[in-house]
Amino acid sequence: MGKIKKITDYDMEQLIGQVLRYGVITSGMVAIIGGIWYLFQNGSAIPNYREFNGEPAGYTSLPGIIEGLKNGSAKEIIQLGVVILIATPILRIVFSLFSFILEKDKLYIVITLIVLVIILFSMFGGLSI
Repeated sequence: MGKIKKITDYDMEQLIGQVLRYGVITSGMVAIIGGIWYLFQNGSAIPNYREFNGEPAGYTSLPGIIEGLKNGSAKEIIQLGVVILIATPILRIVFSLFSFILEKDKLYIVITLIVLVIILFSMFGGLSI
């Protein structure tokens, strides 16, 4: 039987750094792909700057973005890139929480849980999905 390697602080810092790096790269690539697709779909359209039209719900809610992705809408692909960018630091907090749990550092577990709950509540607390 092999030994189980203990995860060190350095290992966890490297993992969290990779999560942040790949999250930003992924979100950027998704947004660029959506932007290129948008130019193919609407590149010759002339915008009307005389009238203000607010964004429909498809751009402001996760179910709307997912529905737009099913239809191949370029704007929703760009919005998916933004959602991935927003999710990246939240994922970092989750990984930090696991790191503190492994270290059995109760104070930082509580602090990290409070931060995570505040962020999630601020994101989803007022939504009626």
